[in-house]
Amino acid sequence: MRNFKLTIRYDGTDFWGWQTQPGRRTVQETLENAIRAITQADVVRLNCSGRTDAGVHAVGQVANVFLATKLRCETLRKAINAKLPDDVCIRDVVEVPQSFCANKDAVRKMYRYVVHDGRLPDPFLRKYAWFVRHPLDAAAMHRASRCLVGRHDFRCFETEWPNRLTSVRTITHLSVNRLGEYIWIDVEANGFLYNMVRAIAGSLVQVGRGLWPESRIEEVLQALDRRLAGPTAPPHGLFLMCVTYNPCPS
Repeated sequence: MRNFKLTIRYDGTDFWGWQTQPGRRTVQETLENAIRAITQADVVRLNCSGRTDAGVHAVGQVANVFLATKLRCETLRKAINAKLPDDVCIRDVVEVPQSFCANKDAVRKMYRYVVHDGRLPDPFLRKYAWFVRHPLDAAAMHRASRCLVGRHDFRCFETEWPNRLTSVRTITHLSVNRLGEYIWIDVEANGFLYNMVRAIAGSLVQVGRGLWPESRIEEVLQALDRRLAGPTAPPHGLFLMCVTYNPCPS
């Protein structure tokens, strides 16, 4: 059995998230069915860096899978992609050591949340950005976000706390940027809580609209109370951009 690392991108619009669910169309099941068709394996089990929810997209999701095949990595990639629907694609396939685990060996992940605050909705990007019907102050949102960088207890941005052993995480990078009518919030951390990025985005939008002072984000963080944070932003604006491994498997 060879261990393969897959880098995957998908449009989450018509998927019920990553994880296989009975009677639901999921990314995991779609990929496993395609791999099974190519390798003729009885059982194919993908292990991903972290599950994404229904409607969430990925540019650089990572998974590993053990396969008994003699196919070269590039041949395997092309063959699997030929069996996949248009809304999911394997970007890269590399063989990695037997010990590599896409989930446990991940040291950082980066998510991007996209907001559109233009005068009119954009029908072409409506599935990939949260349309907010108010002009936003992106600079104020960026300043307010500074307190979130570093190691903190982020339970105030976690849905249904507690659902992990600990809600302490380390955000290594957080920025808010604008280009024209679009704002994107980049968050990189050593791990994420359930709906953490979407709750951060929803809270920063409150600042951007002028409904909250910039200091409110730090107050929410210190209060450790989800009820004081902003709304959970809708899933369609969220993208898993990349997963970092150290050392990075070749």
